Amino acid sequence: MSNLKIRPLADRVIIKPQEAEEKTASGIIIPDSAKEKPQKGTVLAIGPGTKDEKMELKVGDVVLYGKYSGTEITIDGEDYLIMKQSDILAII
Repeated sequence: MSNLKIRPLADRVIIKPQEAEEKTASGIIIPDSAKEKPQKGTVLAIGPGTKDEKMELKVGDVVLYGKYSGTEITIDGEDYLIMKQSDILAII
């Protein structure tokens, strides 16, 4: 994984989104303006949870999340998402 210099608090997680598809199944190259926002990523860090919400996720889980969930952050030139555990829809 990566060594993040940031640690999420409470029930938040940091996710590295997967890259958007470059080609379709038939081999057509998708331009940047037409790429779908990814909805799948890998958990890189988790917070300790809260007294009301136990953390179900663990580092390394591949998850699905809502299209507009989370807050985009950039650390050392890398893009990440930080969101609450409740914004995550499923573990793959």
